[in-house]
Amino acid sequence: MTRRLIINCDDFGQSQAMNQAIMHLLDENKASSATIMTVAPGFEEAAAWAARRKQRNIGLHLTLTSEFEALRWSSLTGHSSLHDDSDHQYQTVKAFEEGAETGAVLKELEAQYQRARQAGIQISHIDNHMGSLYGMETGRSLIPQMLWKTARWGLPARLFRYIYPGDPLLSSLQNLERPVALASGLADTFGVAIPDYLLSHPFPLVEGETYDSFKKSIIAKLYVLPEGVSETYVHPGAEDAWMRAHIPNWEKRVWEYRLLLDEDFAYGLRDADVILTDYRYVEEHCKRPRLQSAIKLMKVIAAKP
Repeated sequence: MTRRLIINCDDFGQSQAMNQAIMHLLDENKASSATIMTVAPGFEEAAAWAARRKQRNIGLHLTLTSEFEALRWSSLTGHSSLHDDSDHQYQTVKAFEEGAETGAVLKELEAQYQRARQAGIQISHIDNHMGSLYGMETGRSLIPQMLWKTARWGLPARLFRYIYPGDPLLSSLQNLERPVALASGLADTFGVAIPDYLLSHPFPLVEGETYDSFKKSIIAKLYVLPEGVSETYVHPGAEDAWMRAHIPNWEKRVWEYRLLLDEDFAYGLRDADVILTDYRYVEEHCKRPRLQSAIKLMKVIAAKP
């Protein structure tokens, strides 16, 4: 088997700094794709660029939270259960899970999808900002609702089939095997294509970390990448005064932008024999038979946790 890697730029449309970096990376084919935030203030700029160029690798970053003090946004539908006391989306995933009504969430997901389509974006896939739909804080998962919508839209999604033991985030979470089996089984049953693995790296600055140590750690992961299709996500930003003043961990965003342009990283991809791919490959090659998947899912559901 080959080893394929999707590098997705999250938060397209968040701000001018993010847009500048992501447009550059996509223009230079240094990233596989980006996912756009229809509720964020930089959406119009990002959408106009993507539509003008007929980009085929722009996904939808379903956004139900607004985490930054200096950069708040509201839902498209304006439902009160989707907002905090400031009439913006919740700042934390926990607050969203505790406050959002399921029906309101479904209408908001549809509104975000329709806004991206109306802006002329050829949506390539679906993912979720901050994992707000995954039930990670209170256990209230809206993955079935997300997958139902994604199936109706006929798109692949960012989930995963297997837990990579070397992943610093997912491997640290206890009792994750059953939720992953249920989510991936449901995706297969709905006919939603998903990658094999999701790979992460620490988003905040780690104590003592430098750009060089960060670069070395990411390049090293290329050589132990599992067989199949993996996705990793980045949040690249072009350094500017506004981002330095208002966005926490802005340095890491600048490093991620710099990394994807770094010749050492490009060499690492070639030397490790990793193929940079995108969600069109996932859509074409990663679907599972729906009937067999449904039978398998029923067995997982019937098994005792």
